[in-house]
Formats: sequence, C-alpha cells, structure tokens
Amino acid sequence: MSQVYLNGAFMALEEARISPMDRGFLFADGIYEVVPAYNSVLFRFDEHLERLERSLREVEISNPHDRQQWQVLCEELIARNGGGNLSVYLQITRGAATKRDHAFPEPPVVPTVFMMTSPIAVPAADSPDTASGGKAITRDDTRWARCDIKSISLLPNSLLRQQAVSAGAMEAILLHDGFVTEGSASNVFIVHDGVIVTPPKNHAILGGITRDLIVELCGQHGLPFAEREITEAELRQADEIWITSSTREVVPITQLNEAAVGDGKPGAMWKTVARHYVDFKRRLCGLEQE
Repeated sequence: MSQVYLNGAFMALEEARISPMDRGFLFADGIYEVVPAYNSVLFRFDEHLERLERSLREVEISNPHDRQQWQVLCEELIARNGGGNLSVYLQITRGAATKRDHAFPEPPVVPTVFMMTSPIAVPAADSPDTASGGKAITRDDTRWARCDIKSISLLPNSLLRQQAVSAGAMEAILLHDGFVTEGSASNVFIVHDGVIVTPPKNHAILGGITRDLIVELCGQHGLPFAEREITEAELRQADEIWITSSTREVVPITQLNEAAVGDGKPGAMWKTVARHYVDFKRRLCGLEQE
C-alpha cells in the first residue's frame, strides 16, 4: 500500500484528507517540486530545494521546513515505499482558511504539506544506442507570465499536454511571438549547425534542474553550446531536438508535427550527451555500470 506524507504524519494514501477550504484546492495557491531518486539516493536534491525555496518566496508562502528536515522527510518516504527508483512529489499550499477570499488569510494560516512517490520508468537516456525517440507538436504558449514559478496552477499546461497526447505525441513545444519557450512539462534543446542551443532562463520558462545539468555537462566536456533564443524556423530546421525533465531526463524528439527531425532517428549529439548524463547519474547515485 502506497505511503504518503500529509501535515506531519505518514499514512496510507487512502487515509489522506485535506480540507475543502484549502487554498490549493480553491485557488491552486501553492507550489510543488518533483525530486527523482535512483537507488534510493535523491538526485540533485540541493538544486531542487533551491528552486522550491525560490518558488515559495515568490508567492509569499512560508517554508515549513529547513533543507535538512525536507531531506529527512523525503528519505523516510522513499524507504516507506520500498526504495529504489522513485520520484518524490512535494506540494506546499498556503493552507486552509476559514473563508474563501482571493486575498491571503490574515493572520497567515499554517501551510499544507503533501508528499507522495511514484515509480520512475527507465528513461531513454539509459539506452542511447537503442532509443527510438518520440513525436512533439508545436502550439502557441498561452500560459501566464510567471512560468519561472513552479506553481500547482497547471491547467494551461494540462490542456497543451492533452493536445499533444490527442495528436499521438509525447510533448507540445510552445512558441511565443515566433520563439521557442519550453515544452508543456519540459525544457527544450536543439542542435543547429553543430551547436547545442537552449533558450535562456527568464520569466517565460521554468528553470529545469535537468536543463541546468545538461548545460553543466556541455561545459565540462567541451561540447559546443549556446544559451540564446530559438526561432520557430530554427526549431523546424533543427538537426536534433531534445526535451528534458527530472523524470524523463533527456529525450530525443525525432518527429515534429508531421515532419522528421534530421534523419528521423536520435542524433549523435544526443547520444553523446545522454551517455554523459547517465555516467553522472550512476556516479552520484551508486548505480552499477551496465
């Protein structure tokens, strides 16, 4: 039976109860984070917590735990769910007020903390020589102007992702005024003229933890890299397209809308980066080399 954490206690998922007056339920007034764990070792935990802390500050929710307390809770939840390869979902809302009001409760109420785990599927990057890649579609970016906050208000993202699923695709790559922002639940990289390119971090995208690691690995291994705007034309003409996220890691996109990307197979640059990524993950988390 799956174990979750809610407001100071571990319990079976079926036993978890949250007030209907919780502002997360009424207003999507909260933030979240997803931390992968491999071999029960939290991956890039400090980076995830830095982003969590930033999101909490941006929406003015007090952080209910310090970093060490968060780590203890995450590790305990992983152990209670059998360990191994799991993602830990953390959600903090502003809490349950006594009445429904758009303005923040005054005095502030106690934040609601909910945590759960999910199994992590074997990512494509783990087998770069046999990965087949996936399809993405392009859509206009219709989200709000503070995508740098990891808000639980994800209806626009969900609608865009559903359009991708309905089109037989794994992701919707979003465009704003002719430029790529990100995916509905991922960051975007392309390879153009032999250079790896990703859009710069700003309010239009969420600064992905996997995205940042790919940038680090490009620097460490001397791979040609640029952080700049990507035009829609460059996206459509790219030799390679990748999407990145904490649970899917680095995924090659081999079809964009109805057109093949490059030769329609995962590219050589993606395979190189995927191997560096997997090596880093295995060293950090004590995984055996295959």
